[in-house]
Amino acid sequence: MIMTRFLRWYGSGPLHLLVLICSFALAAYALVRLFAIRPLDVAIWFVGAAILHDLILLPVYSLADLSARAVLRHHPARPLRVPWINYLRVPTCLSGVLLIVWFPLILDLSEPYPSAARLPENVYLGRWLAITAVLFGASALAFAIKLRRATRLKQKHTAPGEDAPP
Repeated sequence: MIMTRFLRWYGSGPLHLLVLICSFALAAYALVRLFAIRPLDVAIWFVGAAILHDLILLPVYSLADLSARAVLRHHPARPLRVPWINYLRVPTCLSGVLLIVWFPLILDLSEPYPSAARLPENVYLGRWLAITAVLFGASALAFAIKLRRATRLKQKHTAPGEDAPP
């Protein structure tokens, strides 16, 4: 009774709420520590990141997502429909986050910090491309497995000689 009421009110289980509270506590701790050291720099970074995301990145990746959906929507309808867009979104997002976080090293722009990572500067681009390829490969493999399961399930539920439901 209490659990169903909680699930209806919150929308997810208590473990989700606990993890969310812990992540907010960790973010608040990091914010307090950073503000204690360099408050103006953190405030400028936060405002700049919000402006960069909301005014530049959000329209760019929304347009890219709409374009991918529009291009792939115009293909002839297949008899088997499996949601595919998240198998494209997830590796793109993860690769983009890695690029945003590590772009000075990936693009060889790390002049002020030459020995911060103690690795040669020319390895980061190749490693980022390799990680991106692995992310897209794993996503394609996961999609292929999902598609195969859906195909088997459809064949299992369709009796021989019958057409599949539309």
